[in-house]
Amino acid sequence: MVKIIAVCNQKGGVGKTTTSINLAACLAASERRTLIIDMDAQSNATTGIGINKDEIELSMYDVMTERELDGNLVGIRDVKIPVPIAGFKKFLDIAPATPDLAGVEIELVNAMAREKRLKSALQSVADDYDYIIIDSPPSLGLITVNVLTAATSVLIPVQCEYFALEGLAELLNTIHLVQKNLNPKLVIEGALLTMYDGRLNLSREVAEDVRSCFSGRVFEAVISRNVKLSEAPSFGKPIILYDVMSVGAQNYLALAKEIIG
Repeated sequence: MVKIIAVCNQKGGVGKTTTSINLAACLAASERRTLIIDMDAQSNATTGIGINKDEIELSMYDVMTERELDGNLVGIRDVKIPVPIAGFKKFLDIAPATPDLAGVEIELVNAMAREKRLKSALQSVADDYDYIIIDSPPSLGLITVNVLTAATSVLIPVQCEYFALEGLAELLNTIHLVQKNLNPKLVIEGALLTMYDGRLNLSREVAEDVRSCFSGRVFEAVISRNVKLSEAPSFGKPIILYDVMSVGAQNYLALAKEIIG
């Protein structure tokens, strides 16, 4: 059965896209059929995995707005493309985003069952994959509600910095509302500590606070602050292809192993 993991936090810059790309790549490297769904209008997951936005003909915008193509609604199978990296084409696909996605919330303002558009679209490909990783936008709007409604679990990246826990209560409240009204099977996969620097007291203190807040639901894998992780997207590669021996690559391999296990 497919596991659909929403990578979600309304704060920007916490490592959502980095985690989506690199977790998916590590799962694919473990020969798990994996699909990345880019639900952020900034399209960073799309470009960070090596896709040229100018060459995209159909995107998640067309899926969410139920565009018709040859008399049929555009579905995930119409927009997904194999990641153009040698060795990954068999196991890793991406459903790309374009900046048009920013207009979805306005276009669906009066639509029926608007919170379930993504869930309905994913039903057609559920048997094609072992894992579906969804990169969410930095907000708690309609797109994020769609993501949480479609997901089986939520992975929450939390950066080890001063304002780390700010806004988490609001996110957890949104998750609770989705569980109550739209997706009772949704669970928290875990909180993921990102940008960790063991030399700093602040990082250690934030890690302790997060472990206290998410008792028993914090991944053992920790994503350390790593220059290579920042460089890899500019080359359109996941970290395990850009520098597999880097600390960042080893961190995400450990995370994938933990999720598979």
